[in-house]
Amino acid sequence: MTQESSHAADAASASGVHRVVVIVDENSNPFELGCATEVFGLRRPEIGRDLYDFRLCSPEPRTLMRDRFFTLTGVAGLEAADTADTLIVPNRPDIEVPRRPAVLDAVRRAHARGARLVGFCSGAFTLAEAGVLDGRRATAHWQWADSFRARFPAVRMEEDVLFVDDGDILTAAGSAAALDLGLHLVRRDHGAEIANAVSRRLVFAAHRDGGQRQFVERPMPDLRDESLAPVLAWAQERLDSPLTVSGLAERAAVSPATLHRRFRAQLGTTPLAWLTGERLALACRLIERGESRFEVVARRSGLGTAANLRTLMRRETGITPSAYRRRFGPQAS
Repeated sequence: MTQESSHAADAASASGVHRVVVIVDENSNPFELGCATEVFGLRRPEIGRDLYDFRLCSPEPRTLMRDRFFTLTGVAGLEAADTADTLIVPNRPDIEVPRRPAVLDAVRRAHARGARLVGFCSGAFTLAEAGVLDGRRATAHWQWADSFRARFPAVRMEEDVLFVDDGDILTAAGSAAALDLGLHLVRRDHGAEIANAVSRRLVFAAHRDGGQRQFVERPMPDLRDESLAPVLAWAQERLDSPLTVSGLAERAAVSPATLHRRFRAQLGTTPLAWLTGERLALACRLIERGESRFEVVARRSGLGTAANLRTLMRRETGITPSAYRRRFGPQAS
């Protein structure tokens, strides 16, 4: 980080912008580092304000990245981790190699003072080794699930999900799931509209629920007419209508069983879970745009009743519609 950018980061922190710090250690994966940079580090002129103050730090002045692809220099020292509101911990493919004591101490200090901790892919091993995951839920790449359980039996490993939000500690499975978790954090911090704007910039799906499966059986359908895109677009335009799985199957000209198989293969979820997620995302956008009548929000988003809206929003976001409105509604800022 240049001196100029360091001063800018200090100014941003002083102004109250949420500070995200990524610890980069020897043999760290560049892909997840890139995901963090894309989601939290880039300026968003289309939004009109800075969402985060973003910094990289490392325990050494020169850090060899995974397989010696390149050397990272010019970033802050490990002391920058002590200023983080959100700390993203190192993720490395050499999961059996112990993490540096200085890195583990930085993670423990951040946890003790209430910072939010994030592990992408094998970052869950760093968090577990620091001792902050005992008794907590977490995930990591599916190929390391057995190794993780053997080493850290006190952690509740959930291997077949994209990411786990356990409040102040969040973990994501391998590679692209880092983007899913990153956008989930933007949605938590700034609401659905801002998260959608960031996802458009990334040309990435705005919302994939953390409970979706890590492994999608067939990323590209064998036949062109098996793509779900047409029926998804059709349903997204009619979320306020009484859509059903059988209705979606009829629109796609397949049986409900075939529709389920295609959703599992192409999206890693079920038709009903996808539909509920889309309706909840629409409900959040309506609240952010100023609709204060929750009965109207529920009806226009297809969730039916205000009671159902409250149940689903609390389950998916951890807060009530009223709290969401206070946090992300037009009068929030």
